[in-house]
Amino acid sequence: MTSSATNPPLLAMAGITKRFPGVVALQDVSLHLHPGEVLALMGENGAGKSTLMKILGGAYRPDEGTLSIDGRPIALDGVSDAKKLGIALIHQELMLVPQLDIASNIFLGNERRRLGPLAMLDGAAMRQKAEELLRRVGLKLPATTLVGRLTAGQMQMVEIAKALALSARVIIMDEPTSSLTAGESEQLFAIIRQLKADGIGVIYISHRMEEVLALADRITVLRDGRYVGDLSRAEATHDRVVAMMVGRELSAHYFPQKPAAAIPPLPMLEVRDLLVPGSPASISFTAFRGEILGFAGLVGAGRTELMQTLFGVTPALGGEMVLDGERFRPAKPRDAIDRGVYLAPEDRKRHGLVLPMTVAQNTSLPGIGSYNRWGWLDRRRESETAEAEVRRLHTKTPTIRQKVVNLSGGNQQKVVLGKWLAMSPKVLILDEPTRGIDVGAKAEIYRHMQSLADTGMTILMVSSDMEEVLGISDRVVVMHERRLRGILPRQDLTQERVAMLMTGKELAA
Repeated sequence: MTSSATNPPLLAMAGITKRFPGVVALQDVSLHLHPGEVLALMGENGAGKSTLMKILGGAYRPDEGTLSIDGRPIALDGVSDAKKLGIALIHQELMLVPQLDIASNIFLGNERRRLGPLAMLDGAAMRQKAEELLRRVGLKLPATTLVGRLTAGQMQMVEIAKALALSARVIIMDEPTSSLTAGESEQLFAIIRQLKADGIGVIYISHRMEEVLALADRITVLRDGRYVGDLSRAEATHDRVVAMMVGRELSAHYFPQKPAAAIPPLPMLEVRDLLVPGSPASISFTAFRGEILGFAGLVGAGRTELMQTLFGVTPALGGEMVLDGERFRPAKPRDAIDRGVYLAPEDRKRHGLVLPMTVAQNTSLPGIGSYNRWGWLDRRRESETAEAEVRRLHTKTPTIRQKVVNLSGGNQQKVVLGKWLAMSPKVLILDEPTRGIDVGAKAEIYRHMQSLADTGMTILMVSSDMEEVLGISDRVVVMHERRLRGILPRQDLTQERVAMLMTGKELAA
């Protein structure tokens, strides 16, 4: 941190209160940020982090409270006001236009123009400045490259360059590593450290505790729309931050107790020499009744593609599958659904939910035909089913008629689970089930997964979270470059063994 705590903060928010119809989203929240400081903003889903940042970004106006820059009060009447004051917000879902090149994206809404009566766009000047900004963020690409051709990590760097083009003094990053590889994340961390050195203040929102503890100079915690407290880097520990977030002690080892017999003897899904489109070799494994079978691997290992084949999104090219003793070969998702195999996809917002629809509508959607009564939707039965799943999963929603777009990430994931649980699945496929979810909601999801397995349900879980893979799985299938490298029983599960197989190495005999 380059500024002494005795100097006026670069940014201060004091006594911020924001109300929406029927709910107080923020109540008397304060926050401050110094130049060259990385401030982590933490809290469970629904704690008020997004609302607070939308106020800082000019999207919302507070009902009470003040904002100041360098000790001078400011009023934000819109997003453009925030940008003019050097406040840039990088959303979790990146706000780039894939059809435009990098330079056009960087200067979108902030275009440079030639002098003269026509004020024509100065494309050359924008490309030149864009190249300079790209070098600053370590991105070695021509500014004329189409954004649609970039990786998620490269897009993140373009967003940072876009913020720097506005001469941003405060950059807010919301879950910036949620879709990045480990290498891309490390590159991002290096850029953040450079931003610190340049005197830029960074507000970093993340549920990934290891990132926060490594990067943040200070942590501000919110809970239920209220300010809980601050921790310096020296004071912060995993358990202490979590306790502040959830209001109670929650051990880092918050996985449910496993039953003594980890692998029941009865197979539910047998996969034999399965040829997945794009994979160089066949895949074989067996998933048992009541088992949570984890799938580990680096990005591009082929886990998601395998799950899509099991669900019928991309039909198998060869091999055979047996489900509950009968041949299983889904050519489309409906074939899998009809046999009791369901997939909760990695991107719940795009592929798992219909955001403008309600909790009840999303819950009834997979089995909509069964709610047909004389050609009319049986809303009473739909409501009863949705209410039952909300109670089962402890989903926080004012009503089952609430649109899911208005729910927190953790509660959206519970709606995804609820709609499949209402169908009484035999096999439930969970692809990154806790991505973007806070620690309290994670613990709940893990408890639900184990309780479902205890009833005999088979769960296939794809996860990039090593702690999750080791903590909840009965066995782990490890993949590397679209090949199955090994299957580890629970008694042999260690981070080192999984990591070796994930990177293509052989285990010592």
